[in-house]
Amino acid sequence: MAGRVRHPIDVRALESWLAQKVPDIEAPLDVKQFGFGQSNPTYQLTAADGRKYVLRKKPPGKLVSKTAHKVEREYRILTALSDTDVPVPRTYCLCEDESVIGTPFYIMAFLDGRIFEDPIIPNVLPDQRRAIWSDAVRVLAKLHRIDPKSVGLEEFGKPYGFYSRQVATWKTICTAQAKVEDVDSGEAVGQLPFFEEMMQYFSDVKQQPADRATLIHGDFKIDNLVFHKTEPRVIGILDWEMSTIGHPLSDLSNLLTPFYTARLDPRQAVSVHPGFLPRATRGLPHVDEITELYFNVTSPVGRSTLEMSLHRQASPAEEAERRRELAWAQAFNIFRLSAICQGIAARVAGRQASSAEAKRYGDGREPLARFAWKLCQDVEEKSPRPRI
Repeated sequence: MAGRVRHPIDVRALESWLAQKVPDIEAPLDVKQFGFGQSNPTYQLTAADGRKYVLRKKPPGKLVSKTAHKVEREYRILTALSDTDVPVPRTYCLCEDESVIGTPFYIMAFLDGRIFEDPIIPNVLPDQRRAIWSDAVRVLAKLHRIDPKSVGLEEFGKPYGFYSRQVATWKTICTAQAKVEDVDSGEAVGQLPFFEEMMQYFSDVKQQPADRATLIHGDFKIDNLVFHKTEPRVIGILDWEMSTIGHPLSDLSNLLTPFYTARLDPRQAVSVHPGFLPRATRGLPHVDEITELYFNVTSPVGRSTLEMSLHRQASPAEEAERRRELAWAQAFNIFRLSAICQGIAARVAGRQASSAEAKRYGDGREPLARFAWKLCQDVEEKSPRPRI
């Protein structure tokens, strides 16, 4: 929801720039900051004629990461997808001139719909819950069907080696995070449990999912979607700053995360949703239903045009390999979450984050890492893949 502006912007400077670049957005503007979108400050703009827009900008000050907060990247993919069947907000303009309001920004349409912060989708009937989740899956599959070249995004990322690059990146990050020492006690954050074993397992290309690439969102989950006010239908996907060309299973496994973390002890781990345990919530689709719907819409990812047109059903061997690949991707996704929590622990140790919530997330790194390693072991126990 929009509220008091915590990171104020120069409204007059913005109005002056818009008068030249986008005169349809009429001054004076009423500006309020949304409570979400904290990575990139996000504002609701209400124009003089009552129409509403959304402004996304980079945070003020020196940025720690050179790859995060890419509002230019968000604008590029939103604009590219505007003529596809993937629902995205309409974009109006991109300003890369920092002198206007202090940082680059872009403006897009305001979507008047529902955002469900809780992925369990409370306070709806079971059939609505199922329909909401089903449309989220269909929309993700539609995104993954798009040929990047067809929308001018063939250079949006590398078309190969996604998981190998991810493993190398997170290995470097985790190694650095583990060495961070507490400013008071001098005690190091320490490495994640089973870190070396997981790095060896994830690095084995023969164990990884078959290499393929699509446009990916990078953080696809229920609370990054805007749904129609009354219908169980996605009207827009938000928060594209991590989008790239990558492996489609990274998005699917991210969407399925609460089904897996529901198994953890909520007293020790974070973002645990007991409602995702089997039969705990009426209308919530099962993981197998979600994956079947996803692959039916993609028909499936990676097949030839001829096979897609024939909608050939996967053979038992193909289905088993599909399950194994998704299990691998889910194990890696949980490991990545543990690494993110380790990073929060490192910021707590360096007194760059001091809230109780930050400490709780940091403390959740070990249960997540142990769970990730168990998932790695489960992959091989349930569906071993012959080595070549």
